[in-house]
Amino acid sequence: MHRFIIHYSIHFILPILIGLFIVKNNKVKVTLILLAGILIDVDHVLAEPIFDPNRCSINFHPLHSYFAILIYCILPFFKRTRIIGLALIIHIIADLTDCLLI
Repeated sequence: MHRFIIHYSIHFILPILIGLFIVKNNKVKVTLILLAGILIDVDHVLAEPIFDPNRCSINFHPLHSYFAILIYCILPFFKRTRIIGLALIIHIIADLTDCLLI
């Protein structure tokens, strides 16, 4: 149960806290972009079963691959992709907790 709470807190509560309390301008827009980081889970439909609570997503799904994570880590260095990169990195950190707490 603690793994579930940690995982989904990082997915949802952390982006809201960052968007509302750390960001200075466009708080709602930035918060929504940070929350939209969850959309990379669309690649789960390629897996069988689609959801497995005991599976580590990191390097299992295409949008969770090491190559994709490398790209996500580069995005924050550019002003135009900074928030999107942060959203994707937050998502990967959330999924990484599943791998560490299995």
